[in-house]
Amino acid sequence: MLLSNFCLEDMFLSFSNLVFLIIIVGVLSLWELVWKGIGMWKAARNNDTGWFVCIFIFSTMGILPIIYILTHKDKKEDFDDKYLS
Repeated sequence: MLLSNFCLEDMFLSFSNLVFLIIIVGVLSLWELVWKGIGMWKAARNNDTGWFVCIFIFSTMGILPIIYILTHKDKKEDFDDKYLS
């Protein structure tokens, strides 16, 4: 009887670990999708083909799109910051 309880506990722990892993992968995928979409949209608006392709190809969990967004402002934002402040 003790052996069968041990196996059931192991299965439950494995199942809970699997659910946790699925949740983590889902959250990270959503994070990547949002940042990749924003980064690709801004790169396309700025005609930065190289950045657009790199953001599209490489999956960096949002790091590459965030770097692009922080380092490259589009021309409209620069104009607004310069003349409308």
